[in-house]
Amino acid sequence: MNLIDLPDVTFVETNPEVILSEIVKDYENAYFESTGIRTVLQPGDPIRIFLYTQALREIQLRHVIDETAKQNLVKYANNENLDHIGSRVNTPRNKAKAARTRMLLKFSQAFSQIVVIPKGLRFSPGSNIFFETEMINELPPGTQEIIVNAIASEVGKSGNNFLVGQINVIVDSVPFLIEVTNLDVTQGGEDIEDDEVYRERVYLAPEGLSVAGPESAYEYLVKGYSSLIDDVRVTNPSDGVVDIRVILENGDLPTINFLEGLLSYLGKDKRPLTDKVQANAPNVVKFNLDVTYYVSKSDLSKLPTIQNNVQIALDEFILWQKSKSGRDINPSELIYKMRNAGAKRVEVTSPIFQVVGETEVAHADQVTFVYGGLEDE
Repeated sequence: MNLIDLPDVTFVETNPEVILSEIVKDYENAYFESTGIRTVLQPGDPIRIFLYTQALREIQLRHVIDETAKQNLVKYANNENLDHIGSRVNTPRNKAKAARTRMLLKFSQAFSQIVVIPKGLRFSPGSNIFFETEMINELPPGTQEIIVNAIASEVGKSGNNFLVGQINVIVDSVPFLIEVTNLDVTQGGEDIEDDEVYRERVYLAPEGLSVAGPESAYEYLVKGYSSLIDDVRVTNPSDGVVDIRVILENGDLPTINFLEGLLSYLGKDKRPLTDKVQANAPNVVKFNLDVTYYVSKSDLSKLPTIQNNVQIALDEFILWQKSKSGRDINPSELIYKMRNAGAKRVEVTSPIFQVVGETEVAHADQVTFVYGGLEDE
């Protein structure tokens, strides 16, 4: 059962109509027991109005009681309450992390002795964001280039998605250092894990107690490495081999640096000793999009809104398609989204339906998106 499939629960009655009706009925019964006279409190009766004012306080109190009780359940808990539930299953919330990359450093000459490159040497993409060397590095004698690991100076997502070559400004000078550049797209920076992502991990936590290496246990372990991981596909291509494919948020593919960190995180203290674990990005299957859509003449007054909504639907389809491994290329999903956005008719020349393997992911390559005009109903 998935977390979303858990039934909703209510600990106390919170429906205002039910509560008001019960209070009026209780008064009428108590009046009869005291006087032997049946009375009905009509709308507008001063006593009924007074009872309503008292009922409003009880309604508010019941909502507080219901919400407080729900904070003990993983489906509803928020903030610190969810942290306490996570502590019961040894699953702390992921803290904010800094983005990482590999930097290529070039010197103007080779040296006869080792050159020490200090920890904290800073580089920048030309903004107020800085990356710095994680540790002391040594340039071997006779060489002019070295690859070092660098980490963003501040935690959070702001350091993510700088493309290869964009971090090229030397902030702290080192003698004879003439050029720097990042070799990977920067990745791994994340804000503190939000409730919804953390909630799913807490729910999956019991799977991680197994030492037999089931698929769901690996999924739990992998998601514990980074809240940026949006999709995990675990397969067993051969005896003793566990192949893990991950996709990050917004359909981004992980860099080598990110995958190396994931493998290090999945050390022998977390997985079965006999499993040979490998982590990769899914193999990309590219497809072209060639779409023409039409709008009904009766919707002429709403045309700009419909066109904007249809564009959003196209973007959502592209993201939907690349956000999960093994998701077949399905033009019917695109037609469904565009029709819901207001298109009368949608012609999809490309792609046609195509099965995508469980270790593959579909990415749109060339996109041709055309408004075909207005049509009769």
